[in-house]
Amino acid sequence: MSDVAGVILWVGVVFYAVFGGADFGAGFWDLTAGGAGRGRRPRALIDAAVGPVWEANHVWLIFCLVVLWTAFPSAFAAIMTTLGIPLAIAAFGIVVRGSGFAFLRVSTRLSRQRMFGIAFATSSVITPFFLGTVAGGIASGRVPVGGNGDPIESWVNPTSILGGVFAVVVCAYLAAVFLVYEANRRRDEALVDAFRARAIGAAVVAGVVSVAGLFVLADDAPRLHDRLLGTAWPVVVVSVLLGLAALVLLVRRAAAYARVAAAAAVAAVIGGWGIAQYPNVLGTRFALDRAAAPATTLAWVLGIFVAAVVLIGPSLVWLYVLAQRGELSEPDR
Repeated sequence: MSDVAGVILWVGVVFYAVFGGADFGAGFWDLTAGGAGRGRRPRALIDAAVGPVWEANHVWLIFCLVVLWTAFPSAFAAIMTTLGIPLAIAAFGIVVRGSGFAFLRVSTRLSRQRMFGIAFATSSVITPFFLGTVAGGIASGRVPVGGNGDPIESWVNPTSILGGVFAVVVCAYLAAVFLVYEANRRRDEALVDAFRARAIGAAVVAGVVSVAGLFVLADDAPRLHDRLLGTAWPVVVVSVLLGLAALVLLVRRAAAYARVAAAAAVAAVIGGWGIAQYPNVLGTRFALDRAAAPATTLAWVLGIFVAAVVLIGPSLVWLYVLAQRGELSEPDR
């Protein structure tokens, strides 16, 4: 049952990384779109793509926190008491980002649009960076079983910084791929070409960071490094192949299939991390079965997960379908 709960948690992390990641990445491209004149069309596309779904994407973060808290309460306490600073910054970034985006869409004065636009864009970079540092701190085994680990060194270290940078780059990559599809759906060839170039550039940067990251992990988190290239190597290879496939599909202008390949590549990266860390929930320590709640609680987690899939899943799918069809209201900035 502890393994089942771990898989459920992994599913939530994957969905948040893909949908929430693309959401954050859109803010990165908003930040780098340029001045009011040059950035008007890219920002309008970003607004139209993100507007209908940005609130729903954070459902997956709430899902992950609730499953972690309920199924693995000891691990949850250890993470929260050790990595409280980056988690608090990430939470603050989520609030600022959401507020900035919401007020931006209803503001009429240019000065306020700029202020809220900056809040939305900068927090879209800050938030995934600090969530990445949390992942790095956990993966490198810097969260002690009893919690209350070093509040600074636990996330200010080479693996955490690598995790933060990689998270920002991957979010930018996912968003660019998704925006290629959105621009293609709107038959805006100029934006298709612009975001295709951004997606390819972000993919190259992600590859460079990944290769450099292997050297960082070899020095700072040797167990994770060895298991990534050992037990988890098939999944790592799959992620590389899927990433290359996404690039080929982008070049061949198959935007719809490129989205699927890019999302699957990110899922494979997270899968490789999970396999490399298994059977531990805190990097090098605290096995899943030891950290898990009683079997009765885990059974309830499984039952509620199935109920959520049945009751809530169709609503989310329908939301994304309507958004992709362009049938939801998309007020201009």
